[in-house]
Amino acid sequence: MLAADLLPTGTLGLRTRRTRAVLSALGIAIGIAAIVAVLGVTRSSQSALLAQIDRLGTNLLTVANGTDFGGIERVLPAEATLMIRRVEGVAHVAPTAQLATRNVYRSNLVPAGQTGGLAVRACDASLLATLDGRVRQGRFIDQATAAYPVTVLGYEAAKTLGVTRVDPGTRVWLGGHWFTVAGILDPFPFAPEVDRSALIGFPIAEELFGYDGHPSRLYVRAQQERVDQVAGLLGATANPANPERTEVTRPSDALTARVAVAQSAGTLFLGLGAIALLVGGIGIGNIMVISVLERRGEIGLRRALGATRGHVAGQFVAESLVLSALGGLSGVLLGCAATAALARSRGWEVLIPPEALWGGLLVAVAVGAVAGLYPALRAARLAPAEALRTV
Repeated sequence: MLAADLLPTGTLGLRTRRTRAVLSALGIAIGIAAIVAVLGVTRSSQSALLAQIDRLGTNLLTVANGTDFGGIERVLPAEATLMIRRVEGVAHVAPTAQLATRNVYRSNLVPAGQTGGLAVRACDASLLATLDGRVRQGRFIDQATAAYPVTVLGYEAAKTLGVTRVDPGTRVWLGGHWFTVAGILDPFPFAPEVDRSALIGFPIAEELFGYDGHPSRLYVRAQQERVDQVAGLLGATANPANPERTEVTRPSDALTARVAVAQSAGTLFLGLGAIALLVGGIGIGNIMVISVLERRGEIGLRRALGATRGHVAGQFVAESLVLSALGGLSGVLLGCAATAALARSRGWEVLIPPEALWGGLLVAVAVGAVAGLYPALRAARLAPAEALRTV
């Protein structure tokens, strides 16, 4: 048998039993699709997270004294902001203070207990620059509006309150007073507590709510090359009396941790894909064994006409390879389609590792070769006379 005759002969069983061939290749396709999709989705999500970290910067630090049992932030010394500004390597400092006994509502008719998990937070104009944030609508608090009943809503706070636009008539009931909504902020991935807050100026907080000048959370933007040095000094600088109680965190670490979690989850799903691939390989091996039993007469006839054991074995190995290659190619296409669909729905860049494409196809072919080896050897060992008895 010539090499050119191997492919037509090896695909004879597939062409005559198409439904069974499709179902046999389906297991391989599912396994490869799962592996390609997991690698592609993991790479795309990691790329999006790393791009977000690069955009927002890893030099943002927060300083707080923790929270009490009610989730209210404990205060820092009043001098903490001024002291931190003197630390070498600090570029910006933005103090904020959670007003523990004040809440914000859409109107004065909402029951007091239905707070929606929102907080009221005093701040100044430095907050937006320090967090590198943007105003979605309206304007942020400045020196002209900080002394008046004016508030800026975080992204989640605006959604919870049902505030979708900013105009002179848009007001909220804040701490027992009507406040005009001056703006709505874009989300802050590094400061979710700001997203769920109504922000007011320090002067109006002092006038209406008795704010005493003690911040509860500080946002610090350090020079990139001195982040670790600044982080080591912030606790003792912000609270010299009790530096061990001060929590200094880097919000970008949370996004970095999400990258690690995505990698761990990807490993789990890769294992599930490998199991599906193994099941598909077993299915191909089972189908090939059945094919050998069904075609005993054909095998005996070919042997009687001069085909060698190698010719018979090559025929069935070729059939297994073609079957697994078709399943692998289908799986790669399905995995790419699933990755593209999910990435576009999340706004990610579609990234599929090249090794997932050619590696998936090679793995499928290797599984097919292993699965078809035993049936091929079994077919080759059939004696011509015994096989012809089934004709």
